[in-house]
Amino acid sequence: MGFSIDLIPRHSPMSPLYNSKMTQTELVKGAAMRSIARSKLLDFIGQNESSPPSPPSPSSPSPPSSSSSSSSSAESAITPVPDHGEYLMRFSLGTPQVERLAIFDTGSDLSWVQCSPCKTCYPQDAPLYDPTQSSTYMDVACDSQACTLIPQNQRDCGNSKQCIYLQQYGESSITIGKLSSDTVSFGSTGMGQAATFPESVFGCAFYSNFTFEISSKANGIVGLGPGPLSLASQLGDQIGHKFSYCMVPFSSTSTGKLRFGSNPNQAPTNGVVSTPFIINPSLPSYYLLNLEGITVGQKKMLTGQSGGNIIIDSVPILTHLEQRIYADFISSVKEAFNVEAAEDAPNPFEFCVSNPSSMNFPEFVFHFTGADVVLNPNNLFIALDNNMICMTVVPTTGISIFGNWAQINFQVEYDLGEKKVSFAPTNCSSY
Repeated sequence: MGFSIDLIPRHSPMSPLYNSKMTQTELVKGAAMRSIARSKLLDFIGQNESSPPSPPSPSSPSPPSSSSSSSSSAESAITPVPDHGEYLMRFSLGTPQVERLAIFDTGSDLSWVQCSPCKTCYPQDAPLYDPTQSSTYMDVACDSQACTLIPQNQRDCGNSKQCIYLQQYGESSITIGKLSSDTVSFGSTGMGQAATFPESVFGCAFYSNFTFEISSKANGIVGLGPGPLSLASQLGDQIGHKFSYCMVPFSSTSTGKLRFGSNPNQAPTNGVVSTPFIINPSLPSYYLLNLEGITVGQKKMLTGQSGGNIIIDSVPILTHLEQRIYADFISSVKEAFNVEAAEDAPNPFEFCVSNPSSMNFPEFVFHFTGADVVLNPNNLFIALDNNMICMTVVPTTGISIFGNWAQINFQVEYDLGEKKVSFAPTNCSSY
């Protein structure tokens, strides 16, 4: 079975987060700073993977201690928070259906929404999800297989033998809730019917203590990572173990698309290339690819690495390259363009050019194992005010990230059965 739903760019007029007073430059800078924050958090995780942080100190608001709570606290692995994401998606929970608006994230596994009663929740505009009003809702028991899929240091058993999960974002932000089961529904767009999946496992959060701002418009997160509790993994055979997305340019008035399963009515696309994805135990919610090299014009630089060195991520707009690779890359870029870089590049951009109308853009190719992905200038440059363009590639002290701007106008398919990611050049605005 295959079906597709809208991916709503957060900055577009179709988004509840839309702010008509912000200029494109302000929107781009905001997205870029969120991208930097995501990269820094991944760096933090990599440095702390061997010793998960302790739960909040007693001075923090304590998790609930009623019958809906865990009997003891658990240490937690850290998950990068997607802030409030660059793309949002709608789905429905329960019987009767209650619509939720959530952050779309390929770097999270467990999907969750805020539920009532809630001890501490971040403010949201929509009413909290009330599981008592759904005839198909069930708590997930501690001894269930689904509960054991949560790492041992991230789960606990409540007083009524229900499975309690704890997820930590960064150093001091956590969400705690009951692992739950209910019917998840998607209203389909375009080809295909609306899709309903009973007994889907998700988190029903009753405690959220975040030190960052999360939008009151977002009711939770939909996780499409490679782990066994992600929505993509749970749907499994029903979607042929495949999902794909098509992200639109920043200036587009269309939504992107998220497709589960394959589209039997879609003609084969020319230029499809595929590369294996790898799961790193220290970053188990992420898809890692192996970047063998990058070509800029006539010059090709090699990373000399294998085994997975770059995360493909749906949330950050920027592509982050570890510093050694970035130094070679930007040296080739400057050589190919043969123009003076602007001295007043706005933070967090590193390489900007003023008055770019006369520039000739070289060919850019990212060489993943088995897949040469040819990027056009719109994948690598953002236009700002004052007739300036800035490169969407920046250096990082942590692991490299292939951001979503580089993925614009590609249908990017994740095949969890074959463990591969495919790129097909596509006009996503008319997809």
